[in-house]
Amino acid sequence: MQTNLADFIKDTAAGREADAILRSCVHCGFCTATCPTFQLLGDELDGPRGRIYLIKQMLEGQPVTQRTQLHLDRCLSCRACETTCPSGVKYHRLLEIGREVLEQRVPRSLASRATRFLLCEALPRNWIFKPAVRIGQLVRPLLPAALADKVPMAAGGVSLPWPQRAGHKRRMIALAGCVQPTLTPNTNAATARVLDRLGIELIEVPGAACCGALRYHLQAQEKALDDMRQVIDAWWPQVERGQVEGFVMTASGCGEHVRVYGELLKDDPAYAKKAARIAALTRDASEVLAAEQDRLVELLRRATVGTGQRVAFHSPCTLQHAQKIRGVVEALLVAAGYQLSPVADPHLCCGSAGTYSISQPVLATQLRDNKLAAMAAGSPAVLVTANIGCQTHLQGGSTMPVRHWIELIDERLRAAS
Repeated sequence: MQTNLADFIKDTAAGREADAILRSCVHCGFCTATCPTFQLLGDELDGPRGRIYLIKQMLEGQPVTQRTQLHLDRCLSCRACETTCPSGVKYHRLLEIGREVLEQRVPRSLASRATRFLLCEALPRNWIFKPAVRIGQLVRPLLPAALADKVPMAAGGVSLPWPQRAGHKRRMIALAGCVQPTLTPNTNAATARVLDRLGIELIEVPGAACCGALRYHLQAQEKALDDMRQVIDAWWPQVERGQVEGFVMTASGCGEHVRVYGELLKDDPAYAKKAARIAALTRDASEVLAAEQDRLVELLRRATVGTGQRVAFHSPCTLQHAQKIRGVVEALLVAAGYQLSPVADPHLCCGSAGTYSISQPVLATQLRDNKLAAMAAGSPAVLVTANIGCQTHLQGGSTMPVRHWIELIDERLRAAS
């Protein structure tokens, strides 16, 4: 599309990037077919093409209002539109640029600012988040339904200990994350047990907590960059000494963000090379296991627990659309003896989307209910996913257990031992 960016941005790096993205869009509208919010609301401005027009107008200097803010806030950043787009439009980057400009142009309400401040300050800090969750879970039955729905429920499954260090030659690092240690402590432990059986020692490094994604997507970019630097500082000595071969991500949302560290810190002379190196060494847990699938299948042959059990898998948007990892988890589950239950419209977001379920509760609940209905249609015994946000969001609306897929692999391996 034709552009004529305003003077305030046209000669900046962000302006040049936005201009290139805008010019790559050919108005085809294929993106609307896979946009979750457009499907729910039927409003052109609540689909990618409409939002692109809104951002274009803003960057060209036209007036922006809270209406513009509303439509951009409603975007899940799920990137399903990018998977569909035949022109390769980098919509998520245009949205990030647009949202950053919008934050400077349209003041938020006091309630919105307070909510975003609390999310930015509380969620990444485990010493605040953990006791807050515990208190919320204790009083959850006493809370009004609207408030109780915001309290994350404990995920299904039993938390078991990490394996004793066995002196494996291969060693990898797992990101502890900010909310996962509190909500699903068994996820990384199960991954450690599975990798231990494959001859890989998995460790967590103190000081590496929030990956920075949470604050970054709330337009608190400087704080997000500080979170990223903290993770790099914690991990870098192990990389520098050649003590680890890579980083294992058990939350696809964190994995997507760590994989773009190099891009986000490219202008930081002290961290650019380190960030690029860490990004290059980052793997989703499914990729690590897929590389060892022959050995994994061999270990699973003696197991009988879980064989033939029906499982419905929700592939998080950060896994299938952002990281482009599709079919890998499904293949691992089948190899482990599980039967995949069909899920209609697997490309659609569940409504978690970082903090979206808090900032847009009505839309998030609709998307969650639709996703749960699609997952339950095949009468599975258990629901599984690959991201902590999706897991807790889905569990909040489901009586059926929602688990991380790695736990099912772990159970089969323990049954086979």
